[in-house]
Amino acid sequence: MQNKDMLRRTAIVAGLLLATTAAAPAFAADNYPSRAITMVVGYPAGGSTDLVGRLVADGLASRLGQPVVVENVGGAGGAIGAQKVAKSPADGYTIMVGANNELAIAKLINKAVKYSIDDFTSIGLVGSQPMVLVASHKAGVKNAAEFVSLVGKNPDKFSYGSSGVGTALHLAGELVKEQGKLHMTHIPYKGVAPLTTDLVGNNIEFGMFVLSSGLPQIKAGKVVALGTTEAKRSAITPDIPALSELPQFKNVDINSWFALMAPKGLPAPIAAKLKKALDETMASPEFRKKMEETGNVVANPKVDAGKYINNEIAKYSKIVQFAKIEN
Repeated sequence: MQNKDMLRRTAIVAGLLLATTAAAPAFAADNYPSRAITMVVGYPAGGSTDLVGRLVADGLASRLGQPVVVENVGGAGGAIGAQKVAKSPADGYTIMVGANNELAIAKLINKAVKYSIDDFTSIGLVGSQPMVLVASHKAGVKNAAEFVSLVGKNPDKFSYGSSGVGTALHLAGELVKEQGKLHMTHIPYKGVAPLTTDLVGNNIEFGMFVLSSGLPQIKAGKVVALGTTEAKRSAITPDIPALSELPQFKNVDINSWFALMAPKGLPAPIAAKLKKALDETMASPEFRKKMEETGNVVANPKVDAGKYINNEIAKYSKIVQFAKIEN
């Protein structure tokens, strides 16, 4: 009898423990967030991803009722920050605003990158902006048609610059080469600043910028805008043609995008709270205005971020194989 009582009590305690364990995630989700959230940005302060991240952080904080503190974890083109988030607890208190470089491209070109997109929970896309192909005055061309004619007639004579090997800008340049059947040399720079210096100084003929970085030089007349890289003209710069308007570049559709991510395994109720707060932030006229000031168009909140990113990875994979890019 005593053994039966002991077994019964043991079963009751085990049942209570199981019930408590099962209820813990639900309880955590119900009370989320109960403290400050850390938003990792994989770049130094002041860059395009950092600017977007801080706008998102402010919007989330006001809607979730807790501080969202931006932590800049620079290095390896955003990959160090992404790695940190991928290894963090999936409790909603470590999230990130990341870009295509670290979320979709890094794994394709660098064997040292140990994480993949499967190590994240995709909350939602935030926004995007096209890249823009520009020419120095040295090149002597005024539009994309003249660019194709000049480079096509002079294979391997001209160069284009980007902010580094394996960046979205590099892939955009290689896509232009592949689609236009053009032969150019890629010159990787350590950032936008030295590339700008060489373009303005007529030390290189062509360059690829994200729109927000290229606009100041374009408006000042220091470089010539040849075309943007999305399928249609950007609403931010309707006066700059899309490269896709030329038959040779009809399939050129590539941009720089940003997404809100969390570690893999984030409980669905917490993901839903973050998504709701993000959608409300993105619907704010103030947020939209500030995004446009940085050259970005706010994303459609109905787009499935996970599917979108996987489609982008497939697109980038083809470009990487064509260009034999390895970092």
